[in-house]
Amino acid sequence: MRFGLKINPIKNFVFIGIALAFVSSCKDSSTTTYRSFISPLTGLNVPAGNEFDVKVQFGAEQKVDSVVYLIDTVKVVSKADTSAIKLKTAGLKLGNHLITARIFGGGKSEDLTSNINVLAAQASVEYTYKVIKTLPHDTSSYVEGLEYHDGFFYESAGDYGHSSLRKVEPSTGKILQKADLDKQYFGEGITVIGNKIIQLTYREKVGFVYDKATFKKLSEFSYITGREGWGLAFDGEKVLNTDGSNTIFFLNKDNYQKIGSIDVFDNKGPIQNLNELEIIDGKIYANVYTTNEIMIINPETGAVESKIDLSGLLPADYFKTEDEKANNVLNGIAYDKAGKRLFVAGKKWPHIFQIELIKK
Repeated sequence: MRFGLKINPIKNFVFIGIALAFVSSCKDSSTTTYRSFISPLTGLNVPAGNEFDVKVQFGAEQKVDSVVYLIDTVKVVSKADTSAIKLKTAGLKLGNHLITARIFGGGKSEDLTSNINVLAAQASVEYTYKVIKTLPHDTSSYVEGLEYHDGFFYESAGDYGHSSLRKVEPSTGKILQKADLDKQYFGEGITVIGNKIIQLTYREKVGFVYDKATFKKLSEFSYITGREGWGLAFDGEKVLNTDGSNTIFFLNKDNYQKIGSIDVFDNKGPIQNLNELEIIDGKIYANVYTTNEIMIINPETGAVESKIDLSGLLPADYFKTEDEKANNVLNGIAYDKAGKRLFVAGKKWPHIFQIELIKK
C-alpha cells in the first residue's frame, strides 16, 4: 500500500495567508521611513564660536516638503530640501542646547531632537604661585567665606555648633568681632554690600543680614536659588552665588532673589563643585571644592580663562588623619583692591597666604 500526504485545504489556506503576511511585513519593514539625526550625535562637544554639522536620515518613502531647524526653542534655518547644513554656536551660552529638526510633509509634522554641549573655545592659561607673606590664622575656623575690607578680614566659619561671622586682624590673626550662629545652622559664604554683611547657610535655606559695624543681625531671608548655600561675592551691582554645581547664580542685591546665571565650562567640560568666590579686576575667581585649584572665569560667558594650581601651600603631612585630609582643604579667596593683594586660605589652616600669580 502506498502512503500519501492528505492536505487539509483550510489549513493550507491559513498557512498561505500567514506566509503572505510575513512576506508583506518584511517588505514593509524594508521600506518604512526611518528618521534620525546622523549629526550631531547626542552630547557632541562643540567649542564656542565653532560651527557644527547637522544631517538627518530622512528615509525614502515619506515625502518631505520642508525642514525647520531650531536651537533650543529658537528657529535658525528653514530649508525646502533635505540636504545637510551647518549651524553656528556664536551667541550661545556655554552648556547644553537642544537641536530640533521639525520635518513637514503630507500635511503633518514630526520633531527629531539631538543635543550639543558648547564648551570654552580655548584651553585655559595655567598659573602657579609665589608666596609673598604668611599670616596667622585660627585653626578652629572651618573657612567658608573670606573677604578683605578696610584693612580687615571678614570671615565665615562653618560646621554645626561652631559656625560664626568674624572680623579678624590680618597681621595677628586676632578675632576683633564675632557673631556665633545657633547650632542648627552651618555658616557658609559671605559678602559685604555697603554697610551690611550677607551670610548664607549650608542646608537650612536661610541667609542672614548683619550690620557691618556692629555685627548685629538685621534680618533673615529665604534662600531658594540653589540646591545648597555655598559661596557669595558682590561685583558692585549684583550678588554672585554658588551651590556646589557648575552654575554661578546672580542675585538681586536688595532681596537676594535670582535674576540670572551662567554655567561654567572649560574646553573639556563643566567645572563642578564651584565654591568660594571673589571678584578681581572684573573676573570671577572661584575655588573648586576638595581641590587645590582656583578658576578664573569670564563673568559674561562662564568660560574658564585661567586656572591657578595652589598645590603645596601647606606641607603635605600637615594634616595627619584621613578625615582631616578630606575635610581641611583650600577654601577662601580675598582681595585687597587698593593694595592689589591676593589672599587665599583653607579650612582650619594655620595660615592665610598672600600670593602672587606666576604663569606656568
